[in-house]
Amino acid sequence: MENTTPDVTTSETPAETPVATASEIPSAAPLLKWHTKLVLALLVFTPLFFMVAALGTKIGLWSWQTGLGTLTIGGGPIILGLTGVAALVSLGLGVFKKPRSKRVLTVAAIGLLVPLGAFAMLGMMSGTAADNPIHDVATDTANPPSFSPETIRARLQAEANPLSDYQLPLGEIEMYSSSAPELAIKSHAQIINDAYAELSPLPLGGASRADAVAAVAAAMGEMGFADIRTDAEAGRVEGVAETFWFGFKDDVVARVGENQIDFRSVSRVGRSDLGANAARIAELRELVAQQIGQR
Repeated sequence: MENTTPDVTTSETPAETPVATASEIPSAAPLLKWHTKLVLALLVFTPLFFMVAALGTKIGLWSWQTGLGTLTIGGGPIILGLTGVAALVSLGLGVFKKPRSKRVLTVAAIGLLVPLGAFAMLGMMSGTAADNPIHDVATDTANPPSFSPETIRARLQAEANPLSDYQLPLGEIEMYSSSAPELAIKSHAQIINDAYAELSPLPLGGASRADAVAAVAAAMGEMGFADIRTDAEAGRVEGVAETFWFGFKDDVVARVGENQIDFRSVSRVGRSDLGANAARIAELRELVAQQIGQR
């Protein structure tokens, strides 16, 4: 018997593509959290790195060439660059992530500002070094005050910079032999007279030489100088100034004459003093002037 039941053609409907729920979508939160921690770690490490480089130099763990040259000038920009890049990535992730995290954006912004500020400071220091190319400054450029044999020996033991001939063009001094032509033709005397025209000897006025010697020694003590030595007969007062971070030492001498006091400050290491010696002389001069009643 013939089957009269009509064929039923069944057609398979395509399976619907499953839609992932919000909780199943991979989140950028773990990556963002990791980046934020990295930026925070770099923000903590960066100042510690510079502090260790400086203080390690001061206490003698390594030479000043290593502390200032290799670590600070060589390694410092690399650390700052890594911090900036990490912060930039973190900022990008934080901006596109919804909802945005104020904490993430704040950390990323700080991570960008710190390197930018540090690079700006390094740029300013470079400009200051160009404006202050020497490290030996005196109020008498024709006959700068001389140091005692004790100070000369201390400088030799420290392998310090040789004392400068103020009349010799910089291009003829080994340390400055690579200077730009416009600087190489100038002498210390010319640079001091041009850059530090405000520095001048201090008139004794009515003060005696003995009182002036005592006043200079007291002023050096007030400024925190070490190894202060006086020679009343020669009219000479000497001391050693030391920077806080790297412990760089500068030798300072005052020559008390019949009518005036001349000052000289010389760095033991480095090429440019960033204006520190001139500033030190100005401060010392002012303190002595207050004590002897002169300007």
